[in-house]
Amino acid sequence: MAGSIHVIKVPDVGEGIAEVELVAWHVKPGDTVVEDQGLADVMTDKANVEIPSPVAGRVVALGGDVGQILAVGAELIRIEREEGGVPAAAPVPPNMAQRVEAPKVPKAPETAPEKAAVRPAPLPAHAGENRPIASPAVRRRAWELGVDLKDVAPSGTAGRIMQADLDAHVAAHGAHPPAPAASAVDAERDEQEAIPVIGLRRRIALQMQESKRRIPHFSYVEEVDVTELEALRSVLNAKWSARRGHLTLLPFLMRAMVLAVREFPQINARFDDEAGIVTRHGAVHIGVATQTPHGLVVPVVRHAQARELWDTAAETARLAEAARAGRATRAELSGSTITISSLGALGGIASTPVINRPEVAIVAVNRIVERPVLQGGTVVARRMMNLSSSFDHRVVDGMDAARFVQAMRTMIENPALLFVES
Repeated sequence: MAGSIHVIKVPDVGEGIAEVELVAWHVKPGDTVVEDQGLADVMTDKANVEIPSPVAGRVVALGGDVGQILAVGAELIRIEREEGGVPAAAPVPPNMAQRVEAPKVPKAPETAPEKAAVRPAPLPAHAGENRPIASPAVRRRAWELGVDLKDVAPSGTAGRIMQADLDAHVAAHGAHPPAPAASAVDAERDEQEAIPVIGLRRRIALQMQESKRRIPHFSYVEEVDVTELEALRSVLNAKWSARRGHLTLLPFLMRAMVLAVREFPQINARFDDEAGIVTRHGAVHIGVATQTPHGLVVPVVRHAQARELWDTAAETARLAEAARAGRATRAELSGSTITISSLGALGGIASTPVINRPEVAIVAVNRIVERPVLQGGTVVARRMMNLSSSFDHRVVDGMDAARFVQAMRTMIENPALLFVES
């Protein structure tokens, strides 16, 4: 005897969210699901949320395609319920995984529609076809590495496989990426692949589009000699890394940025161009552009002006790891007042970074190269690097932008100045 049909609707996740983007289905029509099994992933303007099933039964119909925008309260999925009743829907926990800051969306209507259960799912005892629990990003990376997720030991809530679990498995057992066909290199190829721009990639695209559309970017590139700074960093790491942690170049550059904005407070600002208000900030909350398996995100080192080198380094590393593992909270991904970006050895000679709107400045770090430099009439080997910066020309004059970068350059080339309070 057939059971009744249970309709699960797009939940009200709070904070005025009126719509979500459907970024992944974990089931298809005809699948059997158990209570609390993950059905779909949706993305709001600020968070990824997994929707679990409040009932056991069989999937009858899906309410949308991946990439579709659904209103809160719209039908998400229909399940033919097993006999025995439906558990009460649970409210959305305030600590759901939050991974990305993006443009605002309209507020939700005052009368909230019916809510579906959105809560961390306990590990299903008999999940459909023993399907491992993992995010789309983890599944994609596992496929690229040739790893069967059924072989990976999970450490996340409800038996979810995390990026760190995948890393540990590869370290212990190695990766086995699929090899290309022997003839693939030489054969003529006419195939095409249409890749929907959805989820975080869509949010990034919209943010970059708005930044370039609204902000007249002024770019400035300056060459910096980092020989002395690199020598100091080497000495500090040799003496203290075992006890205090390893120092990369980044915390030194962040220290130079903190000191430079004291002289140029208009650089450490956010511009609300709709209200016509520039807000200058006394606190320096530095966004650190970070590439993750989910896309580019900008975790924020708060109150960088109050941190010493090792504290800055530790916080930067912690935030980067949280972002890459998808554990960064909304607070950790929002509120930056100026951004720094670095591609390390891939940094190139120069770049034209896009401002992280509504900020008014971004500094990009390019690759360090050792090359001959004329110094005091003698050709010597020096370690050189470019700083590529962009500024909002509506509120930052070109002269001030150049002087700000030159202030950073002076401190980087004379690293003792980084530790002298003005």
